[in-house]
Amino acid sequence: MKALDKYFTLQQEIYDYFGYVEDWVVIPIDDAREYVWQLYPDSVRFAETTEVLQDEDTETYYEHEIYTQRFLPKWVYRGEDYTMICVDTRTDGNKFLQIFDNKKEIK
Repeated sequence: MKALDKYFTLQQEIYDYFGYVEDWVVIPIDDAREYVWQLYPDSVRFAETTEVLQDEDTETYYEHEIYTQRFLPKWVYRGEDYTMICVDTRTDGNKFLQIFDNKKEIK
């Protein structure tokens, strides 16, 4: 099945870009490149606009905890243009390798 072969080839290209090595648990990839984002010591916040992200009063941004497990050597993988963060949504056991655009990072 060519589609499946393509899928695994592309997945490996993404892993290679970030230097990620899958181990013990298969974590799905989530595309968050559309969002502005900010990294905190234990979480990542993201939103559609900078104003929403920085609005502490309404807290209408999204926030995921960083998923830290002993089988992963690190949890934040920075590439030249994109960053992949292992996140725990704290909803229904969902964990993701969430990919953000470095140009949209708020520091």
